[in-house]
Amino acid sequence: MTSTFPNISISTERLVLRPLDEDDVAALAAMMNDEQVAAWTDVPQPFTEQGARTWVTEDAPAERAAGRGLDLAVTEFLTQRLVGVIQLTKTNWHVRSTELSYIVAPWARGEGYASEAALATAQWLFGDQKFERIELRTAADNTASQQVAQKIGCISEGVLRNACIAHMRTDDGTWTDVRTDFIVWSLLPEDLEGAAEHMTDTGGFTGFTDWN
Repeated sequence: MTSTFPNISISTERLVLRPLDEDDVAALAAMMNDEQVAAWTDVPQPFTEQGARTWVTEDAPAERAAGRGLDLAVTEFLTQRLVGVIQLTKTNWHVRSTELSYIVAPWARGEGYASEAALATAQWLFGDQKFERIELRTAADNTASQQVAQKIGCISEGVLRNACIAHMRTDDGTWTDVRTDFIVWSLLPEDLEGAAEHMTDTGGFTGFTDWN
């Protein structure tokens, strides 16, 4: 029998993480058309509202049902506005491990939302779901994503050389592929204690200007 993640809601001081729904389509499409999202992900460009609707109604439910992962909308607690997405992929239920990634809308960057959402997800995975390992992969030049990984207590394990394809604008305005390295990070249950202490020492979630 295939293990699957439940349809859940996770609350933090400022955020609610919940399943994507059709009310997110317009905001999701706008977020995915951002220049930095295009640069650091393989999201098709331009990203249409139909693409967002397919993600919400077909792709995300299929990934969860198959046990491969989970997509969560990250919303502001007070406004319910979509500020980002948390994704769990490549889930291995025998090893109890999964890969975590995050995207934050351009208007919401600099508020520490990525680290707050990622840490809450990790706490849920290690606590309720009894996972033993979370992996993150960040492009070598994506320093903001690396800062988020460090902030939540991840340990850098090494470099996968030439394993990442990023994207850059050409002179004619189109996108072209650029190969770079992946930095691999891991987070284990015992790492969270140090992360929580660091949050307390620094007064909370530091904002970073970039999203991932």
